[in-house]
Amino acid sequence: MQNDKPKFSSIDEYIAFFPADIQTLLIAMRSTIQTAAPEAIEKISYQLPTFFLKGNLVYFGVSKHHIGFYPTSSGMAAFQDELADYESTKGAIKFLLDKPLPLALIGEIVRFRVAENIKKAAGKARKTT
Repeated sequence: MQNDKPKFSSIDEYIAFFPADIQTLLIAMRSTIQTAAPEAIEKISYQLPTFFLKGNLVYFGVSKHHIGFYPTSSGMAAFQDELADYESTKGAIKFLLDKPLPLALIGEIVRFRVAENIKKAAGKARKTT
């Protein structure tokens, strides 16, 4: 069986694959994440745009009717009240394509994840010294 899903090597390629209206949302999402985590490295992981800083911070990706945002279960738990209006799972949030993205909230979640990853990495560094 042939897999017709494209393989992406960069976030630019990923965004360019989608129609212009979806690209606009993805660019806004990416920009918000870049602003909240300016030192993070962009990469593709699991064929999704991923931001990495001392570990994976967040992923995002397009589905048929939504953009999935994956801030890990800790990011979800820390913002459960703010995320109550969105369909979500333990580690993912669905932002419907026909609604504005909650960019301020996305930025807050990313900043939380940055602090979390830095603290976790510092703890690991202390254990090895």
